[in-house]
Amino acid sequence: MDIILSHSISPTFNLAAEEYLFSKIEDDFLFLYTNEPSVIIGSNQAVLNEVDQDFCIEHDIRIVRRLSGGGAVFHDKGNLNYSFIHGKRGEPLSARFLDPVVETLCALHIPVEVGKRKDLWLEGYKISGTASHLSKGREMHHGTLLYDTDLDMLLKALSAEKRDMVAKATVSVPSPVRNIRPYLEAKWGSSLETEHFIQQFASQIILLLGVDHTDTFSDEEKRRIGELQRDKYVQRSWNYRL
Repeated sequence: MDIILSHSISPTFNLAAEEYLFSKIEDDFLFLYTNEPSVIIGSNQAVLNEVDQDFCIEHDIRIVRRLSGGGAVFHDKGNLNYSFIHGKRGEPLSARFLDPVVETLCALHIPVEVGKRKDLWLEGYKISGTASHLSKGREMHHGTLLYDTDLDMLLKALSAEKRDMVAKATVSVPSPVRNIRPYLEAKWGSSLETEHFIQQFASQIILLLGVDHTDTFSDEEKRRIGELQRDKYVQRSWNYRL
């Protein structure tokens, strides 16, 4: 498995990168990235049902549709995103893809539990939601990890006026959420800055998966991802298609 850490905080680039990696049929990846403030909606969701568009416009929050299903999520630089991408071999990865994330967090003294929806919970609060995309012999399972996200912005961005404007669309299931950072501060009296936490998480999961380094995208890969970004993920026809 190759572990790739994105140097971009553009949600349209990083979602295009996920699709690009998904298309590399022979390879397995763990892709780690953060995004600037954005709302990422599921493939079968309607923006009208999920997002306060006026608030997002006012605060320069981009709305982008992803490949996978599931509910809408808010990203910012306090939120780490992880994406496991591989070919189907025997038992589906969906049965165990959260195991290395749980083990990594427990090693960092964050005792999370897996919920019924393949999400992660910490002391009664959701800290990570996940979604999946399966196609043509490939699997992608990705999730958020709330470390130091602006939860007030999250709540307001995801507060649509009505949730049933588009009846055929998948509607998000709200859950109480919290950040990891205040938990660590309360438990240990201190916490890492977000950038250092991400580095520590990456180092620990590399050790767990038996990989000796992280990779980045080559110039040619960035060119191909950029083409997909321009042709799809920045397009209103994709992001607002429901």
